[in-house]
Amino acid sequence: MKVLLDEDVPAKLARALSGYAIQTVAGMQWGGIKNGALLALIESERFDIFLTGDKNMEKQQRLAGRSFAVLILSAINWPVIRPHILAISSALDEAQPGTVRTIDCGVFVAGLKRSSN
Repeated sequence: MKVLLDEDVPAKLARALSGYAIQTVAGMQWGGIKNGALLALIESERFDIFLTGDKNMEKQQRLAGRSFAVLILSAINWPVIRPHILAISSALDEAQPGTVRTIDCGVFVAGLKRSSN
């Protein structure tokens, strides 16, 4: 399963998700490419899933019906999403081409201290 992580998704998530062929937007040298062109590149490179934290993308782009699934993280702060690795992995496994789903990973609250697991 080919997964592309958007620029806003922490690189640590790629290391935490074993068993997937994960690339990053930065690693593909696609940094700064606007969403419409980025979606076309994702299709042309035959990615199965695009994982992003861009909650506005669904309102700005036609995502349904594409050749890949789009998964949107509710948070992109590593300490917030780290406890949700299993849920993210399950969402990757369940993702179907042409679908859009938000993964509830909680929300980032400025000033909130978390344990350092």
